[in-house]
Amino acid sequence: MSSASVCRARMSSISQALSLKHGLSLWCPQLASVNLISESSCIASARFSRRFTVSASSFANENREYVIVGGGNSAGYAARTFVEHGLADGKLCIISKEAHAPYERPALTKGYLFPLDKKPARLPGFHTCVGSGGERQTPEWYNEKGIEMIYEDPVTNIDVEKQTLKTNSGKLVKYGALIIATGCTASRFPDKIGGNLGGVHYIRDVADANSLISSLEKAKKVVVVGGGYIGMEVAAAAVGWKLDTTVIFPEDHLMTRLFTPSLGRKYEELYLDYGVKFVKGASIKHLEAGSDGRVVGVKLGNGSTIEADTVVIGIGAKPAVGPFESIGLNSSVGGIQVDGQFRTNIPGIFAIGDVAAFPLKIYNRIARVEHVDHARRSAKHCVQSLLTAHTATYDYLPSFYSRVFEYEGSQRKVWWQFFGDNVGETVEIGNFDPKVATFWIDSGKLKGVFLESGSPEEFQLLPKLARSQPSVDIAKLQKASSVEEALEIAQSSLQVEAKV
Repeated sequence: MSSASVCRARMSSISQALSLKHGLSLWCPQLASVNLISESSCIASARFSRRFTVSASSFANENREYVIVGGGNSAGYAARTFVEHGLADGKLCIISKEAHAPYERPALTKGYLFPLDKKPARLPGFHTCVGSGGERQTPEWYNEKGIEMIYEDPVTNIDVEKQTLKTNSGKLVKYGALIIATGCTASRFPDKIGGNLGGVHYIRDVADANSLISSLEKAKKVVVVGGGYIGMEVAAAAVGWKLDTTVIFPEDHLMTRLFTPSLGRKYEELYLDYGVKFVKGASIKHLEAGSDGRVVGVKLGNGSTIEADTVVIGIGAKPAVGPFESIGLNSSVGGIQVDGQFRTNIPGIFAIGDVAAFPLKIYNRIARVEHVDHARRSAKHCVQSLLTAHTATYDYLPSFYSRVFEYEGSQRKVWWQFFGDNVGETVEIGNFDPKVATFWIDSGKLKGVFLESGSPEEFQLLPKLARSQPSVDIAKLQKASSVEEALEIAQSSLQVEAKV
């Protein structure tokens, strides 16, 4: 395959292969059954949940009765749940490849990238669990709670029989129960087409964001590759830095995994008003390097070149399964396959957050969700199931959001939320001034709802609508004269369902 073909394939994966193989719950394949963990392994896991606390007492270091591998959102919220149950002190160990205690990762493409004179977010301000209104869990917090933290030393191997992990430094860590919370890694351009040039950036952690900020301080022309979350959020940040910004993607509109063409056009028009340029339906042949080895341009498939001294690649992510491939990977959505309590097919080993392929109960399919809300909820559910008699199946409602242009001096702030499933026909209400709402209706049932610039009360209504899936009169909804009226119609449908 030529380098151009490789790049086209990787870019098109934003809305196709990545969304199916590695992507969000809304685009995972429908399966006939969600019971993919065998009955025997579930029974074994149930037995194990009462067994490991005894075996752990024989460890030389009792701090490793429970081990979490990964230092992202899920790890921080799992740690909080262990503390709430009084089973963290002297029992819990977290092994992370990062130099920082767990933090709220969405900040990296939002507040962290604000211009330096616009009060950007910085650690320790966004350690977990501040994103959900919880306590800020600084490194001192973990120390005070008796939680062992191993930083900058990723796990490279696992011996399941001996219940032992090996880290990059050679450290051997025994565990009683293991929770895999390794998240995702950024999908990268191949080195042979310039994916590793100086000035080319990917964003997954604080170090990545710091490197990008160093480039933005000197940049004049920024190119963002990808029309998804990363593309939209980084482009909005670049506007704040007053930089010449171009976004390149292969689809015909922004956020094709979620936005309708009409919604995509509205957001594109807003970005155009900010001076952002779009190159849509494009393929990339390679990134061009200058004499110093830094990127100087993006060569498109049509032969044209877009000048750039900074390039940000945002073409999706893939689950960071690393040394855990032997535990049982899902071939359709990627990630480590688990049941409704986040148990893998190996007793005593669990997986949570972005890396877990779990039964999405509400839609009867297996999914892997890359979203902070799922990271938080899956961590809590898993730990509760592990430590207590809690046996309920995880029942997650997919939700996505973005907030951009929120820095001081911005002419307009953007904040949207989506709940549910984007299937069926759509009804769009509102002129994006600033509100716009889209409703997805399938077989007369409201399946999903999107809202831009809603009030707190309106945003709170969305998950109620998406979870209840009330019958909605499409004709009546289409005649709504405002977003407020449309939401009232949907809410009234909800109330009718409740009475029935």
